[in-house]
Amino acid sequence: MITWTAEQREFRDLMVPLADELNEGHIEWDEKEEFPYDKWKTIQRSGLLAVPFREEWGGRGQSLPTTMYALEGLGYHSRDAGLNFSASTQIVSTGIPLQRFGSKALKDRYLPRILDGSLIGAHAITEPDHGSDATNIQSVAVKDGDDYVINGSKMFISNATIADVFLLYVRTGEAGSPLGISVFLVERDTPGLSVGPNIRKMGLHSSPLAEVFFDELRVPASNMLGSEGAGFLILDYVMKREILFSFSINLGEMQHRLERVVAYARSREQFGRPIGKFQGVSHKIADMKIAVETARKWLYDTAEKVVANKDSTIDVAATKITVSEANKATALTALQIFGGYGYLTEHGIEKDVRNALAGTIYSGTSEIQRNRIASMLGL
Repeated sequence: MITWTAEQREFRDLMVPLADELNEGHIEWDEKEEFPYDKWKTIQRSGLLAVPFREEWGGRGQSLPTTMYALEGLGYHSRDAGLNFSASTQIVSTGIPLQRFGSKALKDRYLPRILDGSLIGAHAITEPDHGSDATNIQSVAVKDGDDYVINGSKMFISNATIADVFLLYVRTGEAGSPLGISVFLVERDTPGLSVGPNIRKMGLHSSPLAEVFFDELRVPASNMLGSEGAGFLILDYVMKREILFSFSINLGEMQHRLERVVAYARSREQFGRPIGKFQGVSHKIADMKIAVETARKWLYDTAEKVVANKDSTIDVAATKITVSEANKATALTALQIFGGYGYLTEHGIEKDVRNALAGTIYSGTSEIQRNRIASMLGL
């Protein structure tokens, strides 16, 4: 188990003084299915978006585990899982790959504004017919002089309707080859790029989702991250951190949910005693505690392997399955223990269930992750 320093705990508590401001009206924002720009400004003021980045661009220079710890704090203190998801997307979709693979000119131009949140970012990977099958994406970039011309479309793009900049994953080589993908940074108002309307969905209502279209989109070759054909390498780097960052937020949400359920089980009485004294309830809560601590162990143990540059393919897949399914299970348990009150919108428990269901789907479904583990076992 990691022993956190006082400095690391300060990053975990970044949202403490802003929690009331952040959570005011979160039920109403979920019902409106809109991105809460005022709440985004609160996130900006916290400095959270700059935690994993180097100081030369305005970052806080913190490690992968410390960034996860800070995001765990966001999940614990913020009741808006959609906003939390958009914050994680902001950090990992554009800032992280730009810092690692971008040219100095691109970093100097975009990173300071991505880190302070004044530019919102998104990455466009998934296509209508190619979800987790990234090596077969059909959006194509063709070299033309000093530019590339991109045609195609993307689906299920988080932050798309609010994004100022996109990282586009497109094919520049042979379909099916991991060396056939390249990544380009594109500004939203570039001619040839268009974004569809917000797509309604079951949960994460305040995190917008949309299609993105490219029609003769001309992008300077200097906007490419890394070299031509390096897209799959960049994607692997990004996806490991996407899973560790976004599901650290879920860990914080689960910890808050557990504490809320324990408090309710102690105060809610039936048949003359607290419901927590009934074994049928207490065992459910004990299982929630086990799920939270198991998720915590997988997240931070896997982070240590990633930092050490060890083979973490199975660990990342197992972490994603363990945390996302624990989040779903604990949300359903909380709903059951709160009973009729949990089913009411005003208490936010039913919202937690809708939000948690998404985690077993995005960043590679539970089935895809199990396929990955089985493949690594030679099956």
